[in-house]
Amino acid sequence: MRKPDPRQSAIALAYGGDNDAPRVVAKGRGLIAQAIIERAHQHGVYVHESKELVALLMQVDLDQRIPPALYLAVAELLAWVYRLENSVPPGISEIL
Repeated sequence: MRKPDPRQSAIALAYGGDNDAPRVVAKGRGLIAQAIIERAHQHGVYVHESKELVALLMQVDLDQRIPPALYLAVAELLAWVYRLENSVPPGISEIL
């Protein structure tokens, strides 16, 4: 295991596909961030790196839904991950 960067942050979101917004299910810095990322990799969960989005999501309490101000940014990320996981070519628009 590599030495954790104490400045590194990580957030884990859960989205059940219902009409509710995604929830923050894990967040942390340093060792906790490293553990979140490693667990995601172990379970085949895509890890996206965006310091700006993580900084905004770190302000959301655990087990809380993301605020409406972040809906668009998170929706774009979820759509992008969906395309990656389902091999949808870039530029193809799909209804999720």
